[in-house]
Amino acid sequence: MTDIFQRTKALFEIPEGVIYLDGNSLGPLTTSVRTRLASEIKDNWGNQLIRAWNTAGWIDLPNRVGDRIGRLVGAPAGSVIAADSTSVNLFKALTAALSLAGDGRRTILSDRGNFPSDLYIADGVIRTVDKGHSLKVVAPEEVEAAIDDSVAVLMLTEVDYATGRLHDMKALTAKAKAAGVVTIWDLAHSAGAIPVDLTGAGADFAIGCGYKYLNGGPGAPAFIYVRPDLQDKVQPAISGWLGHEAPFLFDLDYRPGASIERMRAGTPPMLSMLALEAGLDAWDGVDMQAVRERSIALCDLFIEEVEARCPDLVLASPRDGLRRGSQVSFRHREGYAVMQALIANNVIGDFRAPDIIRFGFTPLYIGFEEVKAAAAVLERVIKEELWNRPEFLKKSKVT
Repeated sequence: MTDIFQRTKALFEIPEGVIYLDGNSLGPLTTSVRTRLASEIKDNWGNQLIRAWNTAGWIDLPNRVGDRIGRLVGAPAGSVIAADSTSVNLFKALTAALSLAGDGRRTILSDRGNFPSDLYIADGVIRTVDKGHSLKVVAPEEVEAAIDDSVAVLMLTEVDYATGRLHDMKALTAKAKAAGVVTIWDLAHSAGAIPVDLTGAGADFAIGCGYKYLNGGPGAPAFIYVRPDLQDKVQPAISGWLGHEAPFLFDLDYRPGASIERMRAGTPPMLSMLALEAGLDAWDGVDMQAVRERSIALCDLFIEEVEARCPDLVLASPRDGLRRGSQVSFRHREGYAVMQALIANNVIGDFRAPDIIRFGFTPLYIGFEEVKAAAAVLERVIKEELWNRPEFLKKSKVT
């Protein structure tokens, strides 16, 4: 490891003996989160009570957190705000994008690699807006050709949640812009995993969650980005009181706040927001290009080790590191049981239906030694059929 990754690894509280390859689903606890929450509960919530909204700066925390996330995704100050969930933020972005696109366009374009929740939200927006829009879902490699003047919004997840396949954000955004299409990018598997440049790509909207690579804790607040020159044109469909230009005047009529403020809605879950802010401390002083280079090397090594040890597994991710995010997926007919056996042997990844075992690689706390050790455990699970046990074959609610 380089010095930077030795330093960052010490920030995480991963149980002894566990190889954690699931930060793409839930980032591990950092010491700073534990310390920050204990302090906030005791000193601010405990002693300041409601005064802490002012004395501890709680009211401005979504903006501060948004700006820190913005640094990781190539967004200028004042263009990202932490709020709500990814799904709620997508609803906000998609309804706003449809209004910007105008009445002559009726298609929301996405692909089969998009996270299903995003497609569910799009379907709900279509039914809610009720203006004859339709959702067109194509194969990932067919997206560019499907962009034309019938499309209102291009809605894509940059990194495929299942396989790790990576879209070319800059090229697809440029094609969309040339065709007059509004763009929305889901960065759930990008932010903190790969270098992202929303400004350079010219993206209109972006969303993402705080509990994966950003290490904000289970159910951490999400974030939403709006291109600066669009912010005062956006009329939010969820017009909550903290998105009002003067929420504490308690006017009966809604007037949207200035710029990114209007993308706020209700009162934020403050303890979760504080945990997210503390989780972001791990990224202080970290160069995303260095993270990317180490991530590709870790993933490449894992693929090499697994294919040498487990020839029956089928690689589901792109082999070229430049074409995938910071994860590697393999296929196995009993993928769920294989993953449960791995977890029982202290290698934690996850399973995605129908047959994908998925492993996330975060250089901040994963090194080459862990990669080799994880592959060795996977080899034993496969060769000795450790997965073929009743307790591993029975599916839990969360996979």
